[in-house]
Amino acid sequence: MVDHSPVPAVPARVRVSSRTGRWILVTTVLGSSMALLDSTVVNVALPRIGRDLHADLAVLQWTVNAYLVTLAGLILLGGSLGDRYGRRRIFVLGVCWFAAASALCGLAPNATVLVVARALQGIGGALLTPGSLALIQASFHPDDRGRAVGLWSGFGGIGAAIGPFLGGWLVDGPGWRWVFLINVPAALVCAPVALRHVPESSGERGHGRFDVLGAALGAAALALVTYALIQAHSGAVVVASTAAAGVVAAVAFVLVEGRVSDPMMPLEVFSSRQFSAVNAVTLGVYAAFGGFFFLVALQLQVVSGYSPLRAGIALLPTTVLMLLFSARSGALSDRIGPRLPLTVGPVLCAAAMLLMLRVGPHAHYLTEVLPAVVVMGAGMVTLVAPLTASVLASVDSSRAGLASGINNAAARAAGLLAVAALPLVSGMGPQSYRSAEAFDAAFRRAMPVCAALLVAAAGLAFATVRRPTPGCRRPQCRTHGFVTAPPLEDGRDGPAPRAR
Repeated sequence: MVDHSPVPAVPARVRVSSRTGRWILVTTVLGSSMALLDSTVVNVALPRIGRDLHADLAVLQWTVNAYLVTLAGLILLGGSLGDRYGRRRIFVLGVCWFAAASALCGLAPNATVLVVARALQGIGGALLTPGSLALIQASFHPDDRGRAVGLWSGFGGIGAAIGPFLGGWLVDGPGWRWVFLINVPAALVCAPVALRHVPESSGERGHGRFDVLGAALGAAALALVTYALIQAHSGAVVVASTAAAGVVAAVAFVLVEGRVSDPMMPLEVFSSRQFSAVNAVTLGVYAAFGGFFFLVALQLQVVSGYSPLRAGIALLPTTVLMLLFSARSGALSDRIGPRLPLTVGPVLCAAAMLLMLRVGPHAHYLTEVLPAVVVMGAGMVTLVAPLTASVLASVDSSRAGLASGINNAAARAAGLLAVAALPLVSGMGPQSYRSAEAFDAAFRRAMPVCAALLVAAAGLAFATVRRPTPGCRRPQCRTHGFVTAPPLEDGRDGPAPRAR
């Protein structure tokens, strides 16, 4: 019988140079990399998945979005579970859950099982993603905590850089199922090492009720609206009913968060105009990014004739640029303030998306694909670190972890809604990805829409973002290579607060 009693908090005394410190870093990097790699490699596998499972475009959309619905809806709750029942315990549970769901994805006999398994994967990701950073914050001595977080985020960035190459190689080699099955041996290493070498810890405020109703309503709202957008081309009455139910669930979520005693997303945090504005910028920016990376992976394979491996490698410069220069971008933002980077960065990304209009049949990589990818990377380098810093600076330091969690969830929700809506807006039919001509025409309609979202986000940032007050909280994850969500920050020097 599993003991669910609260775990006493322990003082953080581990040093990075110690044997235990090295094991903690190995464990947390390996665990978080499972979720990180899965998010970056699946897009490359989508055409092969569709062909092998005889699936239409809606299934490919759900293959991406089923994971994001549960991850975005439950990631805040996942942090609070770790604080209550033990961060290591919930982290290991998340790793094992994620691996079991990954095995189900890899063995899925049909599209329905694959989509359900992807939703289960998202639950595992919601448990292990906040847990990896929380373990570092809770375990290491305060003098070593910044270095430990830096190593964790840096190695995570390297994992993100490897992801597209690894995904393409697996799809071209043993097959797309191994994109998921590779998580199983990783978990078989990660979980035992965590149980043997990582000390257990819990939050100082591991009490009170969990906001299960809020989490359920939030996930339901995302799922229902996503379904309505993906199936809108059918024009069925059930689509309109689902859309209405999604709106009702979203309204109910807001009402519940305003009334329960321990909300996972306290509404008063939005009383900060700066926090609300930065999250609005986040929605626009990451909606564009989510749509871009979903469609470009298909465009390169369906229209340009790239293999999965070539398509994965084609996007690699974006991640490498972020890995190399995100820390310097953060330092520059500290000196000049976030307003200019948050204005210029989205504009550069918008220009990159318009450059992608040059990528058509038999596109030459050096002259047509690479320029757009490099400009995209430059834009992301410019804006990601200042975006995170602005989120942390816009609230009291005691709520910085919560603010980062909300911002991360908002980015993922924006991405999944874009993946659902862009094919509808651009006129993609259920079988468009099987026709190079049809998909290319829809892609050329979708990229200007993504660019418009980015320009709108840039204008909002210019109008609303202000220089933070001196002495406000700064990000600890200075190195970043994850292109589909901002880095998840704990946001304080002491043990990790509850991400409710």
